[in-house]
Amino acid sequence: MIVVLSLLAAAAPAAPVNLPILYYRLPNGLKVVISESHSSPTATVAVYYGVGFRVEPKGQTGFAHLFEHMMFQGSAHVKKFEHAKIVESVGGNLNGSTHIDFTEYHEILPAEAVETALWLEADRMRSLDVSEENLENQKKVVTEEIRVNVLNQPYALFEWLDLWQAANTNWYNAHNFYGDLRDLQAAKIEDVQQFFKTYYAPNNAVLVVTGDVEADNVRKMVEKYFADIPLQSVPERPDVSEAKQTAEKRLKETDKLANVPALAFGYHLPDQESADYAPAVLLDLILQGDDSSRLYQRLVKDKAISLDWAGGINFELGNEFDYDGPMLMVSRTTYKPGHTGDEILKEVDAVIRDVQEHGVAKKELADAKVRFRSNFYDEIESTQGRATLLASFALFHDEPSGINQIVKQFDAVTAAQVEEVAKKILLPANRTAIDRVPEGK
Repeated sequence: MIVVLSLLAAAAPAAPVNLPILYYRLPNGLKVVISESHSSPTATVAVYYGVGFRVEPKGQTGFAHLFEHMMFQGSAHVKKFEHAKIVESVGGNLNGSTHIDFTEYHEILPAEAVETALWLEADRMRSLDVSEENLENQKKVVTEEIRVNVLNQPYALFEWLDLWQAANTNWYNAHNFYGDLRDLQAAKIEDVQQFFKTYYAPNNAVLVVTGDVEADNVRKMVEKYFADIPLQSVPERPDVSEAKQTAEKRLKETDKLANVPALAFGYHLPDQESADYAPAVLLDLILQGDDSSRLYQRLVKDKAISLDWAGGINFELGNEFDYDGPMLMVSRTTYKPGHTGDEILKEVDAVIRDVQEHGVAKKELADAKVRFRSNFYDEIESTQGRATLLASFALFHDEPSGINQIVKQFDAVTAAQVEEVAKKILLPANRTAIDRVPEGK
């Protein structure tokens, strides 16, 4: 029965996507996206600021992540930590997160509490308490987080922290995204205040409201709370382009906390606007989308060299659409002692060579499209997932309605396009690999 259902799913046509979207901009530059969905009596209110790991100024690495914490330290009408208490008191929850090209803050709550969330977000956009006391407290919190989550963990997130720095040559793509502790500890209050004024401005943000709301009512609330926040002088985005990689990079690292070796490698991807991008996303799913994928079957099941396999586009940082700039297709595996990273890459190259020489089967591509659609539908059925996709298309392309064209675009990809993209990007000269082995073993 499972096989029959899988075949039926692969043969089924893609369900069209036609999300209702109201998109406009306030005079102060704030982009606003409202998308109604009345399937449940909840809503998401989220603000996405156009600064993430990538475009932090030199000497201020970690500032984007620092502000993920600073934004909960109070504002003109909201005391420290009161933001969370207010949201929880109406039955909601909230969080914030830093991504490669934006930092987001959201509330998921009963639809009747949307105005409360809008007031809270407007108050901290207008008047965050960026004080010396709050800065020193949060510097300690973030420093401890880095020590606990990175420095004192096996492998230390090498699959993106180390790999990105090794694979890229432009500083904006190749610095420590979590933040250099020296930069963080040296942060001065005037620098942090200027960072907030510069990047947390309405003209560098998207406000998204999705869920069980009426667009006209929300529009009035947005005008009430956000229209008088002054715009700021936001600097022109730096050049984040990457020079073409022309030779393979292989590095070896030791890890005093790891018990077994691990390998991470990445290939530079075509631009999202390229005709090669959708085929590249589906190629990634064919190679490593799940336990049925080619790399998992070869390395974990057949050769039994790898203990696990994970990877993807924007791996551990987001999804295929919520970034703006150069990107890697990343793979990560822990493997059995007694083997080497070179052995892993030899098997990987054999899998890739088969795709380049013989292409992909019709059913493989159909299954990849089903997996992609399933992931995409899951995202847009969640009010928060929908908010992030809408915000990404508004922030980076000024066109949130583009979300409605994605499924159609991916469904049109052919096996020949996937094969051609494999020949273009899955080349040793376009690859960077790090073999991280236990220290002294």
